[in-house]
Amino acid sequence: MVPVVLSLSGPTNPFPPTSDRRVGTTKPVVPFQRHQGVAAPTPAEQTHALTVQEKGPRNVGLKKLKDKEARERKVETSRKIASQKAVSIILRREATKAVIEKKKGNSKKLLPRTVLEALHERITALRWESALKVFDLLREQLWYKPNSSIYIKLIVMLGKCKQPEKAHSLFHMMIDEGCAVNTEAYTALLSAYGRSGIFDKAFSLLEEMKNTPSCRPDVFTYSILIKSCLQVYKFDEVQALLTDMASEGIKPNTITYNTLIDAYGKAKRFAEMESTLVEMLRQRDCKPDVWTMNSALRAFGGSGQIGLMEKCYEKFQSSGIDPNIKTFNILLDSYGKTGNYEKMSAVMEYMQKYHFKWTLVTYNIIIDAFGRVGDLKQTEFLFRLMQSERIKPNCITLCSLVRAYGQAGKAEKIGGVLRFIENSDVTLDTVFFNCLVDAYGMMGCFTEMKGVLEMMERKGCKPDKVTYRTMIKAYSLGGMSSHAKEIQNVLASLEKIS
Repeated sequence: MVPVVLSLSGPTNPFPPTSDRRVGTTKPVVPFQRHQGVAAPTPAEQTHALTVQEKGPRNVGLKKLKDKEARERKVETSRKIASQKAVSIILRREATKAVIEKKKGNSKKLLPRTVLEALHERITALRWESALKVFDLLREQLWYKPNSSIYIKLIVMLGKCKQPEKAHSLFHMMIDEGCAVNTEAYTALLSAYGRSGIFDKAFSLLEEMKNTPSCRPDVFTYSILIKSCLQVYKFDEVQALLTDMASEGIKPNTITYNTLIDAYGKAKRFAEMESTLVEMLRQRDCKPDVWTMNSALRAFGGSGQIGLMEKCYEKFQSSGIDPNIKTFNILLDSYGKTGNYEKMSAVMEYMQKYHFKWTLVTYNIIIDAFGRVGDLKQTEFLFRLMQSERIKPNCITLCSLVRAYGQAGKAEKIGGVLRFIENSDVTLDTVFFNCLVDAYGMMGCFTEMKGVLEMMERKGCKPDKVTYRTMIKAYSLGGMSSHAKEIQNVLASLEKIS
């Protein structure tokens, strides 16, 4: 990648919006405006308005027909809008009961598509509380019929949100409503308990499935439970599950092996990772894929074993497995963290040559790499490029910028980052504020460092142990022992509570 030298415009506006650089192509933009609460006229309404305004003799029959069609279209449009608004109003926490009592009839005559779309939207976004309210509303409709697939989707969502008891309640509600319970439903409930670390209940459900002919566990059931165990490093239970699978005559599939390879790699259990990969290769109907490759590359690259990572990459490629964007992100991250900037640039050039579009993760990796070596010009250029590509920065992006400016002693640039945040909708977390505390402490800006606590309070973020320990370290290095002791007392009280 050719280095592009760009500097920030100044501390008052370090990140100006990207403009169209093409000369002579600017067109005036006329925004469409309408009064708040007033909908734009429909084509039917516009036609009606023109008909009314036209002068001269008209065919009365034709005018009546047009008016009738316009009214029918308007009624249908109004019905759809009313149904959507009804869902929103009924779901308002403060007004739910009052609205239902006041409009009992209307609340049970909503359009099926409207309610189902509202439910799907909330399930996808993992907004479990709102999703359950929509589901209650769905069950009140006159056209409602119990559907096991909807129950399963809700149970899966509750599992992801670590609400196993609510998932269990839905499971029994599903049975009470006469839905057929199958392996998929049991697996969804088992996953909910496994994700929450309630393994005694998860294993109990597994035994229950084995004793239910119509709900026998399959490879997906075992794979999900294995993944839950691996996330908390329960490797003994994993081996027991693999043995149990064999006794049940169930063979692991690609997902099972990929889960094992990824977990062993993250735990730096390379011998087990390699033996699992060898076992996978022995299976005729279980071929490695790009996920297998990425897991292996992440394991070796993340532990700094660049040579092994490159050999692994070559072997997978020679076996016909093509890389994807995640593969290149793993390579970039591994090279960046080990200081292999030439190889990192080679990967970037390869991506550009073969049209691999950079993602948010790609930008975050590269911005962080240049920031760590103090190349602020490249860091800032990449940030601007990211915005021009309409990729929204997140907390990780902003942490990299703050860390880079802190290392370079550029307090005014950090102020620019904060001004950028004020004009954006980026959701901040405690990790970002800890990074900010560290950067100010590194530069000896103790007033600004203390001000971060007030900023956190305004943003609804609570300081954690890392926040206070970082402040103590900064005060101690700055010779401000009284301030360090004061924060130590706060930390001690916090540790007593926890």
